[in-house]
Amino acid sequence: MSRLIAPIMLITLVFCVATSPAWAQDAEAPVSVEEAATVEAGTPDAEAAAATDDKEELAKPEEVNEPAGELPEQLKGIAKEVDDSATAKDTSAGILTPIYMVAEALEFPAFHWLAFALMLSGVIGFALQLVIGKLVVFAHLGFSLREILSDVLSFVISLIGLVLTTQAAAQNSTFTQSPFAVLSASLLGLLLGIMLYFWGQAQEVEAVKGRTATAAEAKAREKK
Repeated sequence: MSRLIAPIMLITLVFCVATSPAWAQDAEAPVSVEEAATVEAGTPDAEAAAATDDKEELAKPEEVNEPAGELPEQLKGIAKEVDDSATAKDTSAGILTPIYMVAEALEFPAFHWLAFALMLSGVIGFALQLVIGKLVVFAHLGFSLREILSDVLSFVISLIGLVLTTQAAAQNSTFTQSPFAVLSASLLGLLLGIMLYFWGQAQEVEAVKGRTATAAEAKAREKK
């Protein structure tokens, strides 16, 4: 309730501040007919009155836009409650502690070399699968949205893994400081990526042929 009252009070305060100069002029002295004509002719008083109207119009949309800001505030409140919860802290520690232990045990250049090669092979393999592999499948008159989404997801995961692996290797090992290690891991990743591409393409082509044969058999049964 207070969130609704606060913007109303703010709008009322802006309205009062904007209209106070006009009230001050009315309290000082009565306005004659000639002065009223001068105001209508475009004197500074008329400009002040027009500015007052503009301020009133600008103040009105605040009441409409205020509810849109409630959702982020609610999310911040929920996030703060979860961060302050002891149960949430224990659960988070239970998830991260085994990962930290494995990461500490694998902090040596050979692990980062292998991880870099595997992530790079995923990036290359699924990138080729999305471009060339799908063209080959289309040539066999096949199309599978699930396969496309699966390859996209795998490509994104491999790319993120490659970036995180490189970052971790730069901070925790000497892998990135050795050109031989980087080049050999890249070569291995390239070879594995090409092999992964041909393997995935063969599977998709076989799946297309199988679906085509199944459809042909179904049509033959319908004719009988």
